[in-house]
Amino acid sequence: MTDREQLNIARERVIDSVAQNMDLYGVTESIGRLYGMLLFQQNPMTLDEMKEELGMSKTSMSTSVRTLLELKMVDKVWRKGVRKDLYKAEEDWYQSFIDFFTIKWRLAITENVYAIEKSINELKVLIDKDDISEDVRKDAKNDLEKLNYAINYYDWLDRFVDSLESQEIFNLVPKKEEEK
Repeated sequence: MTDREQLNIARERVIDSVAQNMDLYGVTESIGRLYGMLLFQQNPMTLDEMKEELGMSKTSMSTSVRTLLELKMVDKVWRKGVRKDLYKAEEDWYQSFIDFFTIKWRLAITENVYAIEKSINELKVLIDKDDISEDVRKDAKNDLEKLNYAINYYDWLDRFVDSLESQEIFNLVPKKEEEK
């Protein structure tokens, strides 16, 4: 086995692993394969080059790149004299995780808190009604306690997301220093 073949086997093992675990980011294995392949490229690639490397259709490749751009896992780069778009993998995995996590969780927090606050208001009105049965009032109060707990959780989660965005998280869980 040649040195190049050994290098390719080592790379392919990592690409396979990355591809299989990309469902954590809500993307398909083929998008994960694209990201893994881009990680090992020394230079940015065009859609045509990626298509050739992975044997995917240009439409599929374009959709995959767009998904990775939205997740901030791939960057579009410019090079003088090159008319086609060039793309490279984001090499800062910490920042990729932060970007992905904060994008997804900010949306989830907003949607869930809106629904919870609306339900809290409705439950308060229900509890204050004079002609409500004690059984329903008891259940509504119980639900209100659960929803107030959930609000506290989403407040904590929002502050956790803040700690990621500000990178304060690294004061609590430091990055390992790179070995030279």
